[in-house]
Amino acid sequence: MFVFVCVRCGSELTAPLSQVALPAHARQKYGNGLQLPVLMESGTFAVDPEPWGSPWRRWAEVDPDEAAARGTHAPVHALSDGVSGAVVIAPGDTRGAVLVPEKRGGACCGFDGGDGPNMACAACGLLVASRIDDCSLWQAVGLAPNAVRRIPVEGADAGPSSWADLLAEGAGVPPTEPIASWGEPFRASDRWHWSPQWVAAAGQALAHLLVASEGRAVAVPDGLTAKMFRRTLDTLLPAGGPRRRAVLAEPGQPAHDGADILLVPSHPQTGKARTPATSARLVPLPFGVWLPLVLPEPQLPAPSSGPLPDGVLRDDPPAPNVHDVFRIDWEVFRRTLSRLPAVRTPWLREIHDNLTQHVRTGLL
Repeated sequence: MFVFVCVRCGSELTAPLSQVALPAHARQKYGNGLQLPVLMESGTFAVDPEPWGSPWRRWAEVDPDEAAARGTHAPVHALSDGVSGAVVIAPGDTRGAVLVPEKRGGACCGFDGGDGPNMACAACGLLVASRIDDCSLWQAVGLAPNAVRRIPVEGADAGPSSWADLLAEGAGVPPTEPIASWGEPFRASDRWHWSPQWVAAAGQALAHLLVASEGRAVAVPDGLTAKMFRRTLDTLLPAGGPRRRAVLAEPGQPAHDGADILLVPSHPQTGKARTPATSARLVPLPFGVWLPLVLPEPQLPAPSSGPLPDGVLRDDPPAPNVHDVFRIDWEVFRRTLSRLPAVRTPWLREIHDNLTQHVRTGLL
């Protein structure tokens, strides 16, 4: 557990926090004018290893060898020359910091961090953090790594949860959810959407799936996994020939015979993927998304009355269906793919460079 303090005056700027992995949807922009919730769970922080924010350099101004050394192996719109290592926390975990309204950035509904740090230490005035809460962005505060330092606090640190404990807790992310427009409470007439966390996780995983495919068609399991990946994989990969078989790593199964690709969970606290003993290529999924895929929650087909059938644990109706086709987050996909060295292979580079065309045709 740590608290973060101002480097100038030592004032505490956060509640006690424990470190977790940076979520896959940390830099996601979802929809238009929608009200997204808080990114980080209260009491946690994550470190963003990549630089973010101004100053920016367009790709034409960056030497390819420099970009590769920074982990980017294919063209992107721009690279940030900002400071890396921002500490991302929930806004409610800040202490002793105040907003600077003049540094709102180019946001339309809130703050977006576009003008750099927009929160100052209340005691000495040093700019220490960036508040982000604009529409279609996850709400978060990023502590500037050069303006804060962390101090250990007393208290028991249990360490990361075991995989068995995570399964017992069953903290999965529902695939659909209602999202209200910015500044408005949720109403019964508001539409249900595919979860932003799911579309971001799918974008991240798709990049790894394509690399694992080695340019061959890939077969994925029916159900939600097929909704997430099948249409896109069948479009981007060549038809015909033997398919590589992708399966979900299921609890209690140490081996998956015949699988070429294994979709495995990544630990929500450490970010490390589970690595079962297998020769299959591993593709990570956030634990909260992987869990409902392997252990779908039982739901009633319709509201019921009277005694519950055997095996039914609740009597509320299922969540409304989302009639839109599942589309991955193409920005997350492109960002992930551009940071994989395999994108240098000609067929993957062609996919990367043609993303805009695929988006216009509605594929992604």
